[in-house]
Amino acid sequence: MDVEGSLSPETAAEAREAYDAVGPTAQLVVKEVAKAMGFDREEYRERVTGDVVETARDVLFAAELEVRVGSRDEYDAWREGFDGDVVERGSEHVHAVAWHVAPFAEQAVAATFQDERDAAVGTLRRQAYGEIYEERL
Repeated sequence: MDVEGSLSPETAAEAREAYDAVGPTAQLVVKEVAKAMGFDREEYRERVTGDVVETARDVLFAAELEVRVGSRDEYDAWREGFDGDVVERGSEHVHAVAWHVAPFAEQAVAATFQDERDAAVGTLRRQAYGEIYEERL
């Protein structure tokens, strides 16, 4: 089993701190992207809304979530010892699984995949954010 990412908050407060911490980076990223796109001040004020910066923050937060990637057997062994709720997407007939655990929420999200590991990890992070973190942050 492999682990990608480092963010696995033990408490809701830790999740909030991590989310807050990426706020300035999100603002900077959006500002620099707008500059690279040639936005003048007026267009920047018009198009770069709070929702745009919040979306960047959401993506930066989700990109750091810890994801475990392993075989179906490794996932099943982990699942047997986890007492929380798990939302699993994909087919049970493929050999690989990626999953994220949010201990404070007693929840996990899992996605099965056959070949496209990076795509599965990226999709899983977005799903974990939407399923577990979005309403809490």
